[in-house]
Amino acid sequence: MNLSTDLKHRVVTAFQRYVANPVTRRLPLQTVLETTGRVSGLPRATPVGGRRVGDFFWLVSEYGEKSQYVRNIRANPRVRVRIRGRWHPGTARLLPDDDPRARLRSLPRMNSTAVRVFGAELLTVRVDLDG
Repeated sequence: MNLSTDLKHRVVTAFQRYVANPVTRRLPLQTVLETTGRVSGLPRATPVGGRRVGDFFWLVSEYGEKSQYVRNIRANPRVRVRIRGRWHPGTARLLPDDDPRARLRSLPRMNSTAVRVFGAELLTVRVDLDG
């Protein structure tokens, strides 16, 4: 990342952490990814955009390996995803060989646009949902 990208990352993540996420993760129909904090061991809820396709939930991380939830997944891939108000346990998989821009075209347009605009190091994440 260059200085401009690093500054954008810090500004966007500060806004998400302190303004957007606390509000949106409480909305009953907002999709939320719950990981386990790699240091604290506590549940960490992050509003995400994505789409369920069969037994998989697909999303694209806008900051790839720098995203806190991606770091948490690396430490413990067991997650939960709240889709339409219902929690689904599963195992998250980071897919660096997937084309995240192509993947975004198959995901909900509003979130995909935001990820493309704010994202710097896109990374596809697939959650294999249990049953």
